[in-house]
Amino acid sequence: MSKKKLKQSSNTIALNKKARHEYFLEDKFEAGISLQGWEIKSIRAGKANISDSYVIIKDGEAYLLGAEIQPLNQASSHVYCEPDRSRKLLLKRRELDKLIGAAEREGYSIVATAMYWKGPWAKLEIHLAKGKKSHDKRDTVKERDWQRQKSRILKHSVR
Repeated sequence: MSKKKLKQSSNTIALNKKARHEYFLEDKFEAGISLQGWEIKSIRAGKANISDSYVIIKDGEAYLLGAEIQPLNQASSHVYCEPDRSRKLLLKRRELDKLIGAAEREGYSIVATAMYWKGPWAKLEIHLAKGKKSHDKRDTVKERDWQRQKSRILKHSVR
């Protein structure tokens, strides 16, 4: 018998599906998150939400804003829990410099798209993003519908 895990579970904690609809996502970065103990316990219980979150640069550091981690009653009775506090992101200096340059000079937004486990650590996937106009959103929906319709046609024509 191999020593592989018998039960494969998903590494994804939370997704920001709205980001793909609202922005053109360009460069992708992986950042660690500075968390407290009660936050890790809550994340393991699936109480994390990053749907309205974004990243700001302040004093040469990146911070995650708008992410909500609801506290567990049994794990956080002795600590004051702030569910929507700003959390520091752990990035390399070169990555931070690239994010700072794009956000300040080129007008990009920095959007969190996914939170996931990488080993014992919670990681955050962030993207440099440009905002979409309403006509861009309509084009995206139209393209997605066409791809779905095309796959149906091909599926039925093969039979």
